[in-house]
Amino acid sequence: MAEETNEKKTCACPKPNLKVIVGIVLIIIGLVLAIKWRLSLLILVQGCIGLLLIMAGAIAIAIAKE
Repeated sequence: MAEETNEKKTCACPKPNLKVIVGIVLIIIGLVLAIKWRLSLLILVQGCIGLLLIMAGAIAIAIAKE
């Protein structure tokens, strides 16, 4: 049978706790900026609705042709 070795693997990546902290900080910054730029964000979303409907219609037609 194969021998099992109990070697510790070393990871060169940052600790998971650091990744969680960075993720939380980025979420907070994103929320603050979304609140600060809410009017510009709303205009951007409104501008994208037409393009999203065009793409959804094109996809629906492509699926219907199959």
